[in-house]
Amino acid sequence: MDSDQQVSAVRSAQERSTATDAPQPARFQRLLWPLDAALRWLERVDPGTHRRIKGLRLVTAYGIAAALGTLRDITHGLPTGVALASLAGGFALWASVSEGRTTRLESSRDLALLCGAAALGAATFIGAAPLLHRMGPGATELVLVTGAFLVGYLRRFGMLGAGIGSQIYIGQLLAYGAGLTHSDLGAVGIAGSIAALAAIVPRLLSGPAERPVLAPTQALANARGPGGSGVSPHWAMGLQAAVSSLVIVAMNATMGLEESAWGITACVYVVAGSAAGTVERVRRRIIGTLIGVPLALVCLPIAMYAPLLIWIAAALAMIVYAMALPNRYDIACGAFAFTLIVTLAVSGEHSISVLVARAWETLLGGALGLAAAVYIFPLRPAGAAE
Repeated sequence: MDSDQQVSAVRSAQERSTATDAPQPARFQRLLWPLDAALRWLERVDPGTHRRIKGLRLVTAYGIAAALGTLRDITHGLPTGVALASLAGGFALWASVSEGRTTRLESSRDLALLCGAAALGAATFIGAAPLLHRMGPGATELVLVTGAFLVGYLRRFGMLGAGIGSQIYIGQLLAYGAGLTHSDLGAVGIAGSIAALAAIVPRLLSGPAERPVLAPTQALANARGPGGSGVSPHWAMGLQAAVSSLVIVAMNATMGLEESAWGITACVYVVAGSAAGTVERVRRRIIGTLIGVPLALVCLPIAMYAPLLIWIAAALAMIVYAMALPNRYDIACGAFAFTLIVTLAVSGEHSISVLVARAWETLLGGALGLAAAVYIFPLRPAGAAE
């Protein structure tokens, strides 16, 4: 009987243990549900992880360029106050965004050209700004109008042409924001060289694991311009971006916009290969901005007390940006808006009024870009009826 009682006691203990442990997997799964949902979302947005690799490459290129730009041996002898790390990082980051070749050799060639185009854009601003400044303090923004036109027009030369146009504008924008002068031309050249190196090295390491998405400029080659106008789609896109940007410049001269460059940038990048495409891009940009900016504003207290966490969040947001850009422009705009606001905050810009001004003037630029696409030589897809 003693042995039977012992066996019975052991079985009872095992049953109680099983009953106690049974709910554990369910509780564990509930705890992991957010992670599982995030992984499923990543797989929907980026099946195969290829664009995640590009996102990591963007962050790596920016980090390498920014780090090299702070080395004393490189900055020695340059004018004080030149943000070499910011210039080089911006050149490298956006060159990596615009590049989309399949082989390492072609990618390296394009990245070098794209970084050179950004340096050229900065140099054109430096050369033209003193002449335009005589017309008024806000007249230097007219240089950005030329870059806005090139972003649209150079798409006629395919993916590389579109990237070069974008990089020229980026270079002008960075030079405008930094207030560069003739004494900074040497720093611009050095920034271009650093950016090329910083962008090429991660691309060589990513190799065949990265499969670029075809650029939308392929569809633009078959787009139709307005009937009887004789204006090519590329001219039309350039004019749409330039005219809407010119309106922003005029508004700044008369009303004094606080962050007009952000409005110009929105004008430039919402213009698509058709009027309907521009409408869709504007809609998605508004949605993304309205989500990304408030989320960034919520994170502003973290920027003051834990800047490292903000830089990590910004890096993750740029990876999401690279993943979503080809097919989910709304998510890409939200991620980019979040990155811009939090990085400005961690760099010392804590004024809510300035940050909000950048958000609403971005929406203003998107609306003007939409109006230009609808009323100035509106484009139609190739399959549209005459």
